[in-house]
Amino acid sequence: MSLMKCQSTKAEYFFSLFKCIRFYKRFESTDRFFAHHKKSFTFASLLKRIVLEGTASPLFRSLDFFMDLKEKIKELALSKLTNPAHFLVDVVVSKHKPMKITLIVDGDQGITIDDCASLSREVNDLLAELIEEQYSLEVTTPGLDHPLKLKRQFQKNVGRGLKVHLTDKTIVHGVLQKMDEEKIVVEVNAQGKKGEKKVSEIPFEEIEKTFVTISFK
Repeated sequence: MSLMKCQSTKAEYFFSLFKCIRFYKRFESTDRFFAHHKKSFTFASLLKRIVLEGTASPLFRSLDFFMDLKEKIKELALSKLTNPAHFLVDVVVSKHKPMKITLIVDGDQGITIDDCASLSREVNDLLAELIEEQYSLEVTTPGLDHPLKLKRQFQKNVGRGLKVHLTDKTIVHGVLQKMDEEKIVVEVNAQGKKGEKKVSEIPFEEIEKTFVTISFK
């Protein structure tokens, strides 16, 4: 075996392993994972099969299909978001049947129900030509349970309360004062000093996920 072929095989091995584990982690439990594939096997045997079959594995073809489909849906949605103040936050494609496609959209000054309905009609006309199987389409705005995914979302939420989960597993509660391309600036309560505030700068690279919070005071 040539050195180049050996390196290629080794690269595919680790890529296969990584991709399989990443797919597996999207399920909350092994039971859900096995139920999804309707087969009875251990995760170890699944890994062995994926590693041996490499990119020829049916699981890889399934993953590639959904990844490609998601990108195509994203392109279609972006082509219909003609208002520069509106933007696409996320595309979610379920893997169970009938397929459910969810477009999560937002706007710098918000987005109306009519805007969502209009986008749904236009995208649905295009999807009908792309997807042969039965599916449903939902266009919605991000709720409070949906983490901020784009820096543009941070900008529109300046002045609001945030719950910031950091990569070191600590959580910061505070009010977003401002942000730039590198970080956010949050006003938090000074520890041990009632009523006093302090400003904390948090780089985006240290943020795992962030939620907008509502104060009922």
